[in-house]
This record gives sequence, structure tokens and C-alpha cells, in this order.
Amino acid sequence: MKIVEIGPVHCGGGLPLVLFAGPCAIESEGLCLRIAERLKMLSEELGFPLIFKASYDKANRTSVDSFRGLGMDEGLRILQKVKDEFELPVISDVHDISQIKAAAQVLDVLQIPAFLSRQTDLLVAIGLTGKPVNVKKGQFMAPWDIEHGIGKIRSTGNEQILLTERGASFGYNNLVTDMRSLVIMRETGYPVVYDATHSVQLPGGAGGTSSGQRQYVGALSRAAVATGIDGLFWEVHEDPDNALCDGPNSLPLDSLKQMLQQMMAIDALVKS
Repeated sequence: MKIVEIGPVHCGGGLPLVLFAGPCAIESEGLCLRIAERLKMLSEELGFPLIFKASYDKANRTSVDSFRGLGMDEGLRILQKVKDEFELPVISDVHDISQIKAAAQVLDVLQIPAFLSRQTDLLVAIGLTGKPVNVKKGQFMAPWDIEHGIGKIRSTGNEQILLTERGASFGYNNLVTDMRSLVIMRETGYPVVYDATHSVQLPGGAGGTSSGQRQYVGALSRAAVATGIDGLFWEVHEDPDNALCDGPNSLPLDSLKQMLQQMMAIDALVKS
């Protein structure tokens, strides 16, 4: 199993579980810094490796009126501030080739959104940066088909690849997680991350916006960690019910400690 080095964080190879966490979209500098501070404190208290996630632009929102973030320039400035103040690696979505140059100067991991996981030009261009790449498997893809996305990135000589499962389309406005997918994707030899909060999303389930079922995040996360995954991806917020993006499937910050203790215990047992 390959190990992907993300600044001081190493993911894969049977190493302890890495948490990728933060708000869905960057709503404000203050919110990002407060969430990053709380997560950093938890990371130090409990002893888990942490990567801060937040999107500067959510280009695949359901409605044209949906909140997308603060845009690339302002969003990257805020993510750089998170890096500088809390010494945390950061990850964000890259939707377009034109964004790559600026994003690669700040981000420690460039993320391919699920809906773009087959976009050859984007995968190759991001691979050429030489930086770690996180490919979110499309909701429409079988787990074994992720090999083709891997091949596109590897064609550039870049082996710093993470694979993320975020649920598969199951009828209208619904996703389901096939836990076999996590095992199948790990057979590629690359680290696998489980995006538990997006896996309980109900795409377009609230009309012009997506809904979600955050009450199932804990159970699905425990099941995923028990398969031996390398990372967990959680969207968190200090007030999910009033979040501007993906609130229904985001976790409240004050609920994380006990959940993380459970995940770490399961992870240690499985990898012992």
C-alpha cells in the first residue's frame, strides 16, 4: 500500500486514520479560523493527523442561486491563513484547468470533485503539478472503474494519489454506500478515504438545494473504518442548521470528540 505524504501528514500504508475535516464551503474568514482552531485542538488532544478542508467554490450546486463560497482568490487567501496560523495542510476542490496554477500554490492536496472524476484533461493537468491529488469517485461509477482515473494521473508520473468514496446514486435524490467499494478501491494500492458526510447527502432532496441525514454519519463512519480505510472525510460546522452549504449532512463541532474516539479505537483494532 502506497503512502501519500501531505506535508507532515502521511496517509496510507496501514498508518493511523487521517481526518479530513472542515466546512463545506468557505463562508467567511472568521468561521474558517474558528473551525480550524477547534479541529487543531482536538487533533492535539486525541492524537490524530488532520487535514483542513473547505471549498473556495462549489461549482456543482443544485441551483444557480445556491451559495458557492467566496471565490478562488479570497478562498485561497483564507486557506493560506489557516495554513499559516495553525500549521495544517489544506485541501480544496479544483473545478477547472484555469484554477490549477493558483490553487497549487496554496493547497497541499488538489481535489477532483466527484462529478469531474472522468474529466481527462483536468486529471492530467492536476497530475502534472506533482502535488497530491484526491479523486472523489463519481456517484455514477463502479469502484473498479476508478482505475481509469488513476491511469490518467499516473500518465504524468504522479503517484501521489488518494481515492475517496462518497456514495453511489440509488434512485432519485438518494445515495447509498457499498462498503465493498472501500475494499475494492484499496486493492489498487492507493490510500482510500471515506467521505461519510457527503454519503448521507440527498442530492436535490430539498427542491433547489440538497438535503441530508447527518444522523447516519456515525454509523457509516464506524463501518467504513472497520474495513481498514486510510482516512475519513467529514464536513463540520459550528451551527450546521444555519450553514450556507450542506448543513443537513454536516456534523456539529461539539459532537466530534466522542465520535473521533470511537473511530480511533476501531482503527487501532483493525490495524493492530
